[in-house]
Amino acid sequence: MSQEYKITAAQLKDRGEDSVLLDVRDEMSFQYGHIKDAINLPLEQLKEQLQQNKKLEQFDQGKQIIVYCKKGEASAEAVELLRKAGVDAYDLTGGYNAWLLSCMEESDSVEAKEKEKERLKEIEQSIRKKFHKQLFTKFAKAINEYDLLQENDKVAVCISGGKDSMLMAKLFQELKRHNKFPFELVFLVMDPGYNEENRKVIENNARILDIPITIFETNIFDAVYEIEKSPCYLCARMRRGYLYSKAKELGCNKIALGHHYDDVIETILMGMLYGAQVQTMMPKLHSSNFEGMELIRPMYLIREDDIKHWRDYNDLHFIQCACRFTDTCTTCRSDGSSDSKRMEVKRLIRELKKTNPYVESNIFKSVANVNLSTIIAYKEHGVTHHFLDHYDEK
Repeated sequence: MSQEYKITAAQLKDRGEDSVLLDVRDEMSFQYGHIKDAINLPLEQLKEQLQQNKKLEQFDQGKQIIVYCKKGEASAEAVELLRKAGVDAYDLTGGYNAWLLSCMEESDSVEAKEKEKERLKEIEQSIRKKFHKQLFTKFAKAINEYDLLQENDKVAVCISGGKDSMLMAKLFQELKRHNKFPFELVFLVMDPGYNEENRKVIENNARILDIPITIFETNIFDAVYEIEKSPCYLCARMRRGYLYSKAKELGCNKIALGHHYDDVIETILMGMLYGAQVQTMMPKLHSSNFEGMELIRPMYLIREDDIKHWRDYNDLHFIQCACRFTDTCTTCRSDGSSDSKRMEVKRLIRELKKTNPYVESNIFKSVANVNLSTIIAYKEHGVTHHFLDHYDEK
């Protein structure tokens, strides 16, 4: 593509009101984080509209359209199609990743450092004031309700670099500030083979949020890259194992993960619809491989929308998935190959909520309200119990 149809992240900051931002990544990527005021129209849907000669109603006629994806590959294809259709379109060089890094350029000037301190103060204040009920109150409630934290615990707060784990770290810092009883925190970041861009985003966000991270490196991405069957499952298992091992080495007795309320209800439905089983994501688990270690999920009662509101209110930007399999623009495409089952379930819940506003809480409560006398069979400690086993005993 001609350089005259490209625009840099630096130039994007100076764009006027006569331009529109178009994000051609999939819906999940867009929801996880996007440039402010951008419109989401995945590449395959854009292609479909153009092939059917449909009017692009999402855009004001005559305005310049700046297109971006993750790294600038899918967006180049979109720009070419738009220009052929007579649209004044331009490609954001380097995509969302380049824009993200441009937002985090560090300055050593005294003025910049003061601004950074003031911003941190505002971010922490938002947790104490504006989002206290939605975030900190529910964080503390989960810890109390599920007995997640005890005196003298040493917790490895596991940070992946996403919005959930970064917020969890801030909430733990806030809890520590209250000083109800003594406990220790280690903010643990495992680098399984991130590219330089993703690692830099994680480190910059940790600096902005004043989270003193401990980074350790593994070769997990290299180990699973050639695996054809269930590489994501294997990667997740290996990551968990490395986190437990490092946390134990650092003297921790618990690891904390940033799964939230929506993760829980989506997991319940995914198990039923795709796994033919009724199960949930537990608020805490004893490790079966690391004696004395426990996994806790203190974000268990926090809604994802509230996390997003906190993120956007503070103009924060985090990485999504940074693995080797999704580090190209092939995942910007929404042709079904990369559209995850979790996204399908998100959409299903969203549709159900239109006619039943209580559907989310009902799904969440369902696994705490199981009537075993109406269950055909259930498993306990690996043993299957069938209703016929004791059916005639009455």
